[in-house]
Amino acid sequence: MSTTNIHKTAIVSKDAEIHPTATIGPYAVVEGDVVIGARTVLGPHAVIRQFTRIGEDNIIDPNAVIGGLPQHAEYDGSETWVIIGHNNVFRESVTVNRAYHPGSATRIGSGCFFMANSHVGHDCLVEDNTTLTNGVVLGGHVEVGRNAMMGGYAGAHQFVRVGAYSMVGGYIPLRKDALPFMTIGGEPIRHYRLNSLGLRRNDIKKERYRALETAFRAIRDGDTSLEGVPDTEEIIYLRAWLNSESKYGVYGFAGAS
Repeated sequence: MSTTNIHKTAIVSKDAEIHPTATIGPYAVVEGDVVIGARTVLGPHAVIRQFTRIGEDNIIDPNAVIGGLPQHAEYDGSETWVIIGHNNVFRESVTVNRAYHPGSATRIGSGCFFMANSHVGHDCLVEDNTTLTNGVVLGGHVEVGRNAMMGGYAGAHQFVRVGAYSMVGGYIPLRKDALPFMTIGGEPIRHYRLNSLGLRRNDIKKERYRALETAFRAIRDGDTSLEGVPDTEEIIYLRAWLNSESKYGVYGFAGAS
């Protein structure tokens, strides 16, 4: 382990594996059995707990705590993990907890943006290019699909699913699943329309966009088979998502009878 980029006030376990191009800032703490990849930067007072694996080119800002013990009253101290991909940003005071079940992992993909004070609970799965804005809280076992965005201080109950390319409004407490590709919010909580801005930013246009319009008209009317809807990449994902187990069910649509 090279010490070139490790500040003299940082506390780094000799059992941590840190790439020579990584940077460890002042008063940061890195525990044993940690791997930190190339060009990843830890800010001042960041803490990386045991059994954490961090990929390349991540930015972890001051006071973030990655790999903290699961917040579960029955956790028995078993070896569990946090596994993080590449090119993520963890802003100030973000917390990510280790998994609860022995041998399992809380997993974060690549290209995600976790704004200040957001929290990822134990056993969560956060897929690529997801954005959690300030103060978002994910309970245990929450799944967030790729390119999803959750507005400020939104939350997700344990075992809730947030579909890919969805946009969750600020301050929304999700107690059921949020459909992929949709915007969701309001009081009572309902799906409103396709997340057109997010879809077009990700080049889901023309025939692919029209297929989603057809699919969601069918779902709104109670037909989840999507029979006759073209098999675009998005529709194949949507069918699989609808056929997967849902612990609490899925929110309905604004204006639906």
